[in-house]
Amino acid sequence: MVNITNKELLIVGNIIGLALTLFVNFLANALPLNGITTGELSDSYPNLFVPSGYVFAIWGAIYILLFIFVVFQVLPKQRNAEFHKQISGLFIISSLANSLWIFLWHYEQVLFSLVTMLVLLASLILIYWRLEIGLNPVPLNLKLAVHTPFSVYLGWITVATVANVTAFLVSINWDGLGISETIWTLIVLTVATIITIVIILQRKDIAYTLVPIWAFIGIFIKQIENVMEVSLFAAICALILIVLLAVRLAYEKYKTQISK
Repeated sequence: MVNITNKELLIVGNIIGLALTLFVNFLANALPLNGITTGELSDSYPNLFVPSGYVFAIWGAIYILLFIFVVFQVLPKQRNAEFHKQISGLFIISSLANSLWIFLWHYEQVLFSLVTMLVLLASLILIYWRLEIGLNPVPLNLKLAVHTPFSVYLGWITVATVANVTAFLVSINWDGLGISETIWTLIVLTVATIITIVIILQRKDIAYTLVPIWAFIGIFIKQIENVMEVSLFAAICALILIVLLAVRLAYEKYKTQISK
């Protein structure tokens, strides 16, 4: 009789979770589900926070990084690693939420898709917290194969959650409490920038920081011929993050040099 440990079950669960996510994402655009692609659905809820279409290519990078994580966790030296117990259950939940979100989004259940997106966001926040990403030094292989995938994933889902909330508000014809869409977009960009600044200052997480920068540049490009205020503000937010990240990295390098 084969004796299967809990960690082995978690390893298999991670593989199945990612495989399910990839399969559902493939169906979403190959069929496509409900006769419409994910991007076409996004365009049906127009708002100023959605970036240019090329920005969504980040999903390809995310799935490649998650594939690296799943392969890494199977390696003999990693089968007893502590991260299995810390995050595998949450990763399986995130994979199920990701897959369910696609079905709900494609069948235009915007409210339920938002609820599912929040579950996905919460699971990734817990993974990020449990791994203590950016707080303590870790071996390079662990940083590249485990920490980086979830930094990028959380960074993008943070942005995607805001977009999902915006799409829901558009779907119910929310009047913005009398505040213009442009002002609301500037407020959202400000909040997203502040969150990223906190990540830079507290965790020096390069991978996470690059995601909102990528998204803000996409908003700048998309809105440059439509709403100049939003376009310029997105560019300013991206520039602030780039400069602050560069300063933080330079400071860390300086501290390392003087400590030698």
